[in-house]
Amino acid sequence: MKKILSMFMLGMIFSLAAAGCSAAPQVAAQPTVRATEVPTAEPLEVTDGLGRVVTLAGTPQQIISLAPSATEILYAVGAGAQMAGRDSFSNYPEEAKALADVGGSMGNYSYEVITSLTPDLVVAAEINTTEQVKALEDLGLTVYYIANPSSLEDLYGILETIGMITGNSDTSAALVESLKARVEVVVEKTRIVSFSPAVFYELDGSEPSRPWTAGPGTFIDMLIGMAGGRNVGGVLSGSWAQMSAEELLVQNPKIILLGDAAYGTTAEQVAARAGWNTIDAVKEGRIYAFNDDTVSRPGPRLVDALEELSKLIHPELYP
Repeated sequence: MKKILSMFMLGMIFSLAAAGCSAAPQVAAQPTVRATEVPTAEPLEVTDGLGRVVTLAGTPQQIISLAPSATEILYAVGAGAQMAGRDSFSNYPEEAKALADVGGSMGNYSYEVITSLTPDLVVAAEINTTEQVKALEDLGLTVYYIANPSSLEDLYGILETIGMITGNSDTSAALVESLKARVEVVVEKTRIVSFSPAVFYELDGSEPSRPWTAGPGTFIDMLIGMAGGRNVGGVLSGSWAQMSAEELLVQNPKIILLGDAAYGTTAEQVAARAGWNTIDAVKEGRIYAFNDDTVSRPGPRLVDALEELSKLIHPELYP
């Protein structure tokens, strides 16, 4: 289960359901802001995803991210130049790799490295436990916690909030408008489709007879539906579960997406699995590698994933 284990280690599994697999408790309410703009040298109070009132002394200039999703959000809203460090798994955008590495493998961060960077803001996410948040606060650091969004609308609010507290409100507002416009294009295109092809999204195929997939209540499930497809994993009871080869043959997906392609799984390997040659996706050659980071990190690249899914599921809409 190489893929599933790594996903849990990175904390990149998240769900639309109220109960998920995150390391910290889900918080239904989204962050609320107590100020409309960030003065350079005046304090700002903002409620984070744990319901804590976080006070910032001013616009942060030394920011550390503890999660890939947080890193992507910070860069997307225009705070890249204010970044001082990031967790070991933050690999996007490319320039983030040049930041100081503060750890994170197996959930272990180097508090010594973090404090040496003298951050005025540490941004955590649901891969981080409440104990880690408290440990950082006990070191005198300001920590803002991002709760996973439960919808694209929630994501937009998070982007605006992070933009506001980092002094990048204009950039984040423009980003949100751009994302909304791109989503609307996909929604308009898929509105005219007359059928929703069955799609199997493979998270981990190291057990070919029982591959892991995304079930109901996940962002993968939601995005496949928005892109005009039907997630065959939607018949399962868990958000992240194994589907038997027998059930997969019954579902007979027209498209197979390999979220585990980064771990070496290829279309040729999938086609060679026992019994899979009867599946329509295999017979028609519709097995595609997919960048799992775009759907497993709750950040702005969810919209990239939606666009790519739409093109793969309904190529006829993109002549």
